[in-house]
Amino acid sequence: MFLTRIGYGIIFFLDLIYEIIKSTIDVAFNRIMGRNIDPIIVDVKTVLDRPVSQTILANSISLTPGTLSVDLDSENNIIKVAAISPRKQEDIIPFEPYIKKMLE
Repeated sequence: MFLTRIGYGIIFFLDLIYEIIKSTIDVAFNRIMGRNIDPIIVDVKTVLDRPVSQTILANSISLTPGTLSVDLDSENNIIKVAAISPRKQEDIIPFEPYIKKMLE
């Protein structure tokens, strides 16, 4: 059980690095150079129940360029996210399943 959680932690870290690189390229070339900026604030519903899991997810969202976690409502499992352009929820929180398997 413990080794499984460590495995998901490693996968989460690698996926986070991948998403940071992918978002950096998207923001630098597609959004800024293409002048395709349409800021939006969305409420993202998460399946994570523990506050520590929600905090790690919110911090991971803030690490990826083009998104910023504005507020975290732990009781209702909602993270308010400011994005540089409209995105699907799956694109905002692609690493949520890894956090769930790692910490819950």
